[in-house]
Amino acid sequence: MNESHRYLPAVPLEHGVVRITAIETSIPEDVMPGLLLIRVHAEGGWIGHGETYYAPQAVAALLHDWMARRLLGGDALAIESHWRFLYERAANFGVRGAELRAISAIDLALWDILGQACRQPVYRLLGGPVRSRIPVYNSCGNPSYGRNPSGDQGWPGYGSLGKPGPLQDSYLLFHDPCALVEELIADGYSAVKTWPFDAAAHAHGGMRISLADLDSAVKPLREIRARFGDRIELMVDGHGFFMLPAALRIADALREVRPLWLEDVLKTDNIETLADFRRQSRMPISVSEMLLSRPDFARTLESRAADFIMIDPTWAGGISETARIAHMAQAYNVPSTMHDCTGPLTLFAGLHINAAVPGCCFQETVRAHIRTFYKDLIDVQPVLRDGYADLPKGPGLGVRLNADLFRPDRPGYRISRWK
Repeated sequence: MNESHRYLPAVPLEHGVVRITAIETSIPEDVMPGLLLIRVHAEGGWIGHGETYYAPQAVAALLHDWMARRLLGGDALAIESHWRFLYERAANFGVRGAELRAISAIDLALWDILGQACRQPVYRLLGGPVRSRIPVYNSCGNPSYGRNPSGDQGWPGYGSLGKPGPLQDSYLLFHDPCALVEELIADGYSAVKTWPFDAAAHAHGGMRISLADLDSAVKPLREIRARFGDRIELMVDGHGFFMLPAALRIADALREVRPLWLEDVLKTDNIETLADFRRQSRMPISVSEMLLSRPDFARTLESRAADFIMIDPTWAGGISETARIAHMAQAYNVPSTMHDCTGPLTLFAGLHINAAVPGCCFQETVRAHIRTFYKDLIDVQPVLRDGYADLPKGPGLGVRLNADLFRPDRPGYRISRWK
């Protein structure tokens, strides 16, 4: 297709339906093997881009073997109709898993097409910008965190601490935390998220945590606070490893470093216990990308279990459901943040929602990912400076997956066509 006509429809929108003609998926095993990348093709030459993360083979099977029957030949611009149909059908046998991740990936791609059709960025179609730039924080991963180019997907929450070298933030946190924060402040960040308790959980389980393990985990945070004072916000992620007594002990140990929030110190599978943890700990609690639909977040808000709501757009139902959850949280005066420790379209989707929803307050970023492998996946990089992200530019998501990732000879490539 002629690149200069990429965003020009062959069929004027007012003349009728724009049919979905093909769905492509690819698993970039040589870049990030847990990702599933998706392209949705529609009449007029439009291509919408989406992604999701974890168990990509299962999600691809759902898309091609089940959901494609609804989507192929359907109206690419009827986003809510497809969302409701697929969600309601999947809810008959349990929607909070690969099914919702598949819906999320499709939803991103359809919003991308709609934006191209209207020649507007997605955030304008969500109601327009409420801010001119988006506050970001850095999550302390490393270039291999959550990814293994050897093809091994690893396990959620079991990323390595890394090794000495550039952008090894998770390693530097324990070996020279003040040097890490010096780097981040020089990069413009004013907030950082760490997960200092993982090693204790991996070694001993989450039933209890020793005073020695507590001291070892909190020590770098104490050093940061002593050196930098209130120049940097600290967030702490527990990756859902701990039970209530250990979680309360962790919260008490963290009180002195004044974190902005504690995130997933407990699993989110019991909202009543989570609310009890918030009440007993008297600490600000973030809940979290581990919840996977609006009913889950509604129950969390109604139970007064969270001070912040964190949503992953490519797990919780795409741009459509994420925006609905963020607006719902605002009705409780609870701010929303967008999760991203996975892939670049998750980040771009979060930026569009942050741009359009007043109650959003932060976008998670992983500088170690952005500066190493994002270039292998997308054609336009996010612009981060002075602790903020620029609003995406261009129609739709404002970014495309690299076409080379969808070569038919690549492992994990599939395509389903209309007719």
